[in-house]
Amino acid sequence: MFQLLTRPVGLLRAVAERVIPSTGSPAGNLRVAWKQLRHLPGGKMLFSKMVGRMAPYTGTIGAQVLELREGYSRIEMADRPGIRNHLDSTHAVALVNLAEVTTGLAMMYSIPLDARGILSGLSIEYLKKGRGLLTGICHCPVPPTNQRREYDVVGEIYNEGGELVARATARWLIGPLREKKR
Repeated sequence: MFQLLTRPVGLLRAVAERVIPSTGSPAGNLRVAWKQLRHLPGGKMLFSKMVGRMAPYTGTIGAQVLELREGYSRIEMADRPGIRNHLDSTHAVALVNLAEVTTGLAMMYSIPLDARGILSGLSIEYLKKGRGLLTGICHCPVPPTNQRREYDVVGEIYNEGGELVARATARWLIGPLREKKR
């Protein structure tokens, strides 16, 4: 038991393999993991850590998924020294990282099981210095098929006072899953 506690990667893997069956689809795996973990004590934190392990750069901001459903995500990023800049506010790259994961999770949760997605463009408008607890919110279209198509998805980041800090437009390319080589 002590080894599992001192090795969070091993613990995450052990829990994931035991609790979350693989569906063979990235969107399906995401949905199953969220549905299995969201109501458990510490489940949202565990799910968020798993997202950070799947996308290691995204994991550097320490964001926590609060809500995830078809066409919607809400994700928080706590203020901490590691994401601050020389102006004592949240670094621009941490904000764009939060916007990317917010739009990406909403879109990947929403795509058909026979589809996959990749970010093909990202722009962000910084409207206010980001300080304190920040929340990324995304409402996105739900792709009806796996037909290759780009979707512009808007993610907005708010501070604790409800003020809009940044608005990002992420272009997600959705298309059919590749057949696995044998």
